[in-house]
Amino acid sequence: MEFSTPHICLQPSALMKKVTPKRLLPTKIMSSFALLLCLLATALSATPYRPTDQILLNCGSNSSEIDDNKRSWDGDARSKYAPPNITTTSIASKPTEQATSGSNSAPYTTACIFQSQFTYNFPVSVGPKFLRLYFYAATYSDHDKNVSFNKFESFFTVAANEFTLLSNFSAYLQSTPSKPFFKREFIINVEYNQSLSITFSPSQKSYAFINGIEIVSMPDKLYFPDDPIKFVNQTYDLENTAALETLYRLNVGGSYVGIKADTGMFREWFQDDNYIPGGEFSYTPHAANHPIKYTEHTPDYTAPAIVYTTSRVIANGSKSLEWSFPIDSGFLYLLRLHFCEIQQEVTNPNERVFTISINNQTVEIEADVIHWTGGTEIPYFKDYVTSVSDDGRRGEKNLKLSLFPFAEFSPKYSNALLNGLEIFKLSNYKRSLAAANPDHKMNSSLSGPDTSSQKKKKNKVTSVLYPVIGSVTGFLLVLLFFSFLIFHRRRRVKDSGLSEVKSSWVPLSITSKSTTKTSGSGTSLPSDLCRHFLLEEIKLATGNFNDSFVIGMGGFGKVYKGYIENGATAVAIKRLNPSSNQGVREFETEIQMLSTLRHLHLVSLIGYCDENGEMILVYDYMVHGTLRGHLYNSENSPLQWKNRLQILIGAAKGLHYLHTGAKNMIIHRDVKTTNILLDEKWVAKVSDFGLSKIGPTGGTNTHVSTMVKGSLGYLDPEYYRRRQLTEKSDIYSFGVVLLEVLCARPPIIPNIQKMQVNLAEWAKLCYKKGTLEQIVDPNLEGKIAPECLSKYAEIAIRCLTDKGIERPTMSDVVWNLEFAMQLQEVAENRDRDGVVVDGGDSPMSSTYPLLRHEEPTSTEKDELFSGSGEVVVKSKSTNTSTASNDLSKSSSTSTAISDRLKTETIFSEINNSVGR
Repeated sequence: MEFSTPHICLQPSALMKKVTPKRLLPTKIMSSFALLLCLLATALSATPYRPTDQILLNCGSNSSEIDDNKRSWDGDARSKYAPPNITTTSIASKPTEQATSGSNSAPYTTACIFQSQFTYNFPVSVGPKFLRLYFYAATYSDHDKNVSFNKFESFFTVAANEFTLLSNFSAYLQSTPSKPFFKREFIINVEYNQSLSITFSPSQKSYAFINGIEIVSMPDKLYFPDDPIKFVNQTYDLENTAALETLYRLNVGGSYVGIKADTGMFREWFQDDNYIPGGEFSYTPHAANHPIKYTEHTPDYTAPAIVYTTSRVIANGSKSLEWSFPIDSGFLYLLRLHFCEIQQEVTNPNERVFTISINNQTVEIEADVIHWTGGTEIPYFKDYVTSVSDDGRRGEKNLKLSLFPFAEFSPKYSNALLNGLEIFKLSNYKRSLAAANPDHKMNSSLSGPDTSSQKKKKNKVTSVLYPVIGSVTGFLLVLLFFSFLIFHRRRRVKDSGLSEVKSSWVPLSITSKSTTKTSGSGTSLPSDLCRHFLLEEIKLATGNFNDSFVIGMGGFGKVYKGYIENGATAVAIKRLNPSSNQGVREFETEIQMLSTLRHLHLVSLIGYCDENGEMILVYDYMVHGTLRGHLYNSENSPLQWKNRLQILIGAAKGLHYLHTGAKNMIIHRDVKTTNILLDEKWVAKVSDFGLSKIGPTGGTNTHVSTMVKGSLGYLDPEYYRRRQLTEKSDIYSFGVVLLEVLCARPPIIPNIQKMQVNLAEWAKLCYKKGTLEQIVDPNLEGKIAPECLSKYAEIAIRCLTDKGIERPTMSDVVWNLEFAMQLQEVAENRDRDGVVVDGGDSPMSSTYPLLRHEEPTSTEKDELFSGSGEVVVKSKSTNTSTASNDLSKSSSTSTAISDRLKTETIFSEINNSVGR
């Protein structure tokens, strides 16, 4: 943003204009005196901060000069901040053009010209600093050397410490004809034992220049808060290792506020009128006679009082407040919104409630200033971070801010309020804030005005060139037309020949279209279905695979947390360990599966990297990690029972989609608690499809014959014995997961009593004896309704039936888990009403609606509902004696298999149950 000339436009307070009556009663005198003290306190609070560092450098000058704000600028010719060879590496110069209003005072009257790289070093204290660079886009000359510097030819880069602030920067292209002078403001944090170094690097055959440099310190936590900032539906930690550029600082609804009226840091606050699209649809209440009551959250240096005593609210007949700001794409942006309720009619919470949206994304649903502050005249600010992607091409976009009344209910005042606004660009992962120059003047600025001879020459060239271009274009169009006909005919033949092929899963090595050949394993990967990352991008996202970024370890290798899209998006990056027994096949399978599958309860694959022998997968980052991480041997708080049920229902729905929702059945083959991930809202996501297989296609094909793969403790015994894979193998594994969640213990514990080593076998034995409640997680003691536990245990044991054909479908599992959830909720409601639970022996007499995953069968309806519509807790498939007999028959066989799994490593790809 271009900052205007620092003219001061201070307006007297409305109270100062009041005429004092000739005669006052004593009470009125005391009242006026108190009010005067209040105003004096407010005035004193306008400059509460005293900067420890304040440097004003008038570049290109031999002496000090005073600016329009009575500030003294020191010349840099003999400055301690510049190297001693300044006279040979730079030129002190003055603009040759006629002085424009506002450019005839420091620091715009002189400039320092650099024809080679040049660095200023400022020894300053530790902490964040405002760095303001002043530019006057003019043509400069050195009369002593008879040298002129054309303003069109200046392109240069500016760096501050390790940050790139400007790149290939042209002051002329960044200026306007009416305002050729401007400043750019940055925020740089200076570390311990570090100075602030500013380096100017001219582009080739060009020059750099600077008119003035201002450095002002600020409070440490002013723009680098300790608390995370809201980033749409997650949070963002703004660390002081980032750099910021001020783009907009607005006194919303008010007039321009000059640097002397700021709170000691010489910031300018501009009007917001020019950024309201579509005309004026608001009005601007002022409250100049209201003293502002600063707080610990909003100290008196946050913003001047005048910002909080002016505002903009929705006008009658309008639906919202909206602003639009031109910004550079490809960066993160910090928006600080300033609020202060100054209208006396709004005094209580819920009277003015509104929603805040940034770029059509809701960041605050129920904003209520009184609720935040506790009263009127108390300032408050809220920070938000948003990402503006470049969509593969950099350029200028519009950042939209919208405030509109909360739609869910009708508050007393259906309105919205804003007092001030600051917008900052955040440095990206390359530590850069630089963006491209505007291109609207590029051609004319670089070539200058055409002379008549140039125009004639241009006309001659175009008179010959255009016919040639026309002929070539016509020939190419004809060629393209015939190529299309040939291609279309071949495609029809090819399609007719393949119309009977039912399988949709083509091995990646023979995928013909829309694939990218990379230099890793030599495979062709579907770049049109997920993003192909360069290895350099992955290294930047993970600090060159720094171990401090590691968030997990599995059979595949290490999992890192990284950031892409200029730090806007957190991702999980899984890197194959070369010593892993998993390799190219699993890598390709994972990409093939996840790039074509999209479901709420399946983890999303963002992309992959297959370069220089590396095999890397990039996923959405799951904030709460794995399900196992919240069950046992963890510092996390144990999950509540209903939370566990909800997570299991989500995971079951994800598996149900794999079994029935895709074009062909997909068998996961590695269902376990480390492969169920939890996002920021605790939504379950099934992950890790490296071992997945396309299931039987129907007809006579009832299974897939394949090598046994899976994880110890979760492996289906029938699949192990027969080498025949069906979706019922996933059902068995999920049954183990159900028990693991209930009992909070691993599926295999080698060094305990033999009967307890295998969780599935032990739980089936306890269920047969009626003692299952004795092995339930102690954290859940007394918290599971007996009828809920009964239904939950029933479906878990049915999943573990030895014969796959007798196991339920995943649809049945979802339905039963949802039923168990409702049994729990009804029991809790009954408890809240004062009814004592009697152990679940008596039928439930209350009725309630069922959440159905799908319509129950007629048999289910008969078993679940009596003629009166009352819900009866009853086994859904078989009676207890039948189930017990089945369990006893399979007990010896299953135990033998368990023993073999513990003592032998028959199949190298039966993994330990760790995250992959």
